[in-house]
Amino acid sequence: MKLYIRNMVCSRCKMVVTAELEKAGIQPLHVQLGEVELKKEPTPKQLQQFSNNIKQLGFELIDDRKSKIIDKIKTIIIELIHHNKEELNENLSVHLSKKLHHDYSYLSNLFSEVEGTTIEKYYIAQKIEKVKELLMYDELSLSQIAFELGYSSVAHLSSQFKKQTGLTPTFFKSLKENKRRNIEEL
Repeated sequence: MKLYIRNMVCSRCKMVVTAELEKAGIQPLHVQLGEVELKKEPTPKQLQQFSNNIKQLGFELIDDRKSKIIDKIKTIIIELIHHNKEELNENLSVHLSKKLHHDYSYLSNLFSEVEGTTIEKYYIAQKIEKVKELLMYDELSLSQIAFELGYSSVAHLSSQFKKQTGLTPTFFKSLKENKRRNIEEL
């Protein structure tokens, strides 16, 4: 049996969810971003306890099919940008269609209808958050960041960055305060 969990977007989230599963007496077989595979089906009481506990921590069990698809789209994009060191060698639309076994137009329309934004805009927002993170670490040049995130040029990265934030990457880097947002706030 599988459970789908909204807002589970990082390694710490996986640890928290695993701990809450164990508190509720539910044995996870495999925990990954947004999805938990269980050894056996939990009792309704266990499931309710788990649901209540994770809700207090900002997570939510997903039970309808459309929400599961939206959550999977977000998880795939987050994994691609924040957790994957390999370059995407195909269009995002092709990648999502293959991973989710749905036509991209269906995925795109569903995402836009439910989230009020396009998959492309969500993808760009995630990339810009990663750029912010890398700029704050101050370990890579803007050229290296552009290359790492698959931008065709520094100019393209800078243009998208300014459109999203209203700032140039260089000016952002010079700011003392952290302008990053949590992944789940995007």
